[in-house]
Amino acid sequence: MNRSLAPVLGVSLLFAASGFAQTGAIAGKVKGPDGAPLKDGLVKIERTDIKGNYKVKTNKKGEYFHAGLPLGTYNVTLEVAGRDADKMQGVRTRLGDPVEINFDLHAMAQKQQALQKATETGELTKEQSREMSAEQKAAIEKAMKERSEAMKKNKALNDAFNAGMAAVQAKDWPVAIEQLEKGVTLDANQHVIHANLAESYFGLAGTKTGDEQAQLVTKGMAAYNKAIELKPDDSAYHNNFGLALAKNKKFKEAEEELTKAAALDPPKAGTYFYNLGAIFTNIGQLEPAGSAFKKATDADPNHADAQYQYGLYLFSKAETKADGSVVPPQGTKEAFQKYLDLKPTGSFADSAKGMIQAIDATITTTFTNPAAQKKSTKKK
Repeated sequence: MNRSLAPVLGVSLLFAASGFAQTGAIAGKVKGPDGAPLKDGLVKIERTDIKGNYKVKTNKKGEYFHAGLPLGTYNVTLEVAGRDADKMQGVRTRLGDPVEINFDLHAMAQKQQALQKATETGELTKEQSREMSAEQKAAIEKAMKERSEAMKKNKALNDAFNAGMAAVQAKDWPVAIEQLEKGVTLDANQHVIHANLAESYFGLAGTKTGDEQAQLVTKGMAAYNKAIELKPDDSAYHNNFGLALAKNKKFKEAEEELTKAAALDPPKAGTYFYNLGAIFTNIGQLEPAGSAFKKATDADPNHADAQYQYGLYLFSKAETKADGSVVPPQGTKEAFQKYLDLKPTGSFADSAKGMIQAIDATITTTFTNPAAQKKSTKKK
């Protein structure tokens, strides 16, 4: 009878043992970016073989502990200030002692800095190389190669730009164009290169005639348009483009660019409208010139040369009355006087003084009847 009970008892014991849940624990310490224990860091424990998520916070010593985790595979993530700061994947729990997973943000930051420096210098240590996965190594090698190529490109770009600018200063337009075109090839998004390339094309155009000149002007316009496309708010580009266009007899386009420049930079609008007035003056367009000089003085009353030129425009409309007095439009004398106030020894000072004297003076004429003179001298 006792023999028959033994197997039954064995089965019963085996059945009872299988009813206990097999669990493990994960524990560790967390150091913050400053190297001190990190309090209230959130450790997220996510099971990957089946669904399961657990969380625990670190105490004031930076320690955390989570027991009762079913045996399995987990990803353990440290979250700080709402962002994932570090992560350990493929952690397998076990019976008995907890699996220790520590996070050291200070050491991690130092490693990242060292790795960044290694990437910049192109020199990885053996330890750094050992700690990397194949994917990480490939990414670092790619970054090193790209950085090396970028450095070579930047040097070539700087060399081409500097050589081009030296040629611009020397007015060696062919060399300037060659070097700046090289710069555009290396980096087509540098607006300053396009702007100086445009000036070089216009400069060379000034030494040519006919179709060759026209082709260079077209290239210069294209280069300036590209510079303005890249930096549309640069008033100086619009101003310089306008002057170059005027020099090549494209007066309508020049007016448009100078007007844009004035709109973009109101404090300098007086200068830009003055330039427009000078362009119209040089081609004998009196009325547009007068209008531009008026805009210049309105925008900047202290633009002395604009005051003088506006005075000349007004004086050109002066009327001579029957009594010989010269009567210019209102504001003429004031414009010349404003110039003298601003530039009492300026290049137009003597002319401005003369204009004011002419306005103040009364022209007198004496008329003698020749017939009457003969009659009075007749002998009796």
